[in-house]
Amino acid sequence: MPPLRRLLPSLNGLVAFEAAVRCGTFAGAASELGVTGPAVSRTIGRVEAQLGAQLFDRTPRGVQLTADGAELFAAVTKGFGEIERALSRISRPRNAGRKPILLSVSSAFATHWLMPRLGAFHERFPGQEIQLQLMSGPMRGPVDGVDLAMRYDHAPEDGHTVLPLMEELLIPVCAPHFAREGVDGLEVEQSLRMITLREAQPDWGVIFSPASGRSEAEQLSLADYSLVVQAALVGQGIALGWLNTVSLLLAQGKLVPAARSVIRTGRCCEFVIGTSDKRAVLHEIHHWIAAEMAKDIAAIRSRYPELGDLHAG
Repeated sequence: MPPLRRLLPSLNGLVAFEAAVRCGTFAGAASELGVTGPAVSRTIGRVEAQLGAQLFDRTPRGVQLTADGAELFAAVTKGFGEIERALSRISRPRNAGRKPILLSVSSAFATHWLMPRLGAFHERFPGQEIQLQLMSGPMRGPVDGVDLAMRYDHAPEDGHTVLPLMEELLIPVCAPHFAREGVDGLEVEQSLRMITLREAQPDWGVIFSPASGRSEAEQLSLADYSLVVQAALVGQGIALGWLNTVSLLLAQGKLVPAARSVIRTGRCCEFVIGTSDKRAVLHEIHHWIAAEMAKDIAAIRSRYPELGDLHAG
């Protein structure tokens, strides 16, 4: 047997591990996978035993990803994405008469906002295949060859149609068990470190201290925003949450505001139709995303009225 085959955990083990990290708890992963919490725990335990490495720290408050676990999660996320794209390319669309739509979005938006809604998407657009162009860095760059692209303040070009989604809002967020009710509302334990994004736009170093009320803090710096959100979910500290990415997590209570601050950057999140193909379905997908985002924001307003007014478009 080749060395990789001997080292590689079972697919079920990797699926359980990825779901546990993304959901933040073994119970959440179990609910998503349709199994029991102990079954997920045993499966991940077998993966850890096979690798000879601890992927999670088990604490009375729950589980936290270790450094080895974070490294494996990054690789598993990338690998699953490659597999999904390959399957998408080689499989036949359910409706061969429909041209696939290439959607350019951030890896974080795809992971934390779009993936949980794929079932709803296919109910709304039955037979419509989508392919993802994932970006881990700043949301900028050309949109040629892409059907629909998420961008910020995109400079219009000939043949492009710009469809506004919402203003760019940032909210300091953390895991619920790190927030406690104080006499003045939601407060955050002062020992938390900040989870920062390298090469962030806008510069988090400029806005983080006013948002958190702390001028000096330990920092965990990550290069991919999807990992920044995941680190916040598993309780590694406070992150700045782009509302267009963390809206569902806030609406569901999986993340909570770490302060009352809502940071308005003055930029606008938009979808750009970057091809000469002006199919109506592209506008319909934008409208569906905007409507789903509005549902999230309505739930956030209800759950966290201290945040004040939030605009959904």
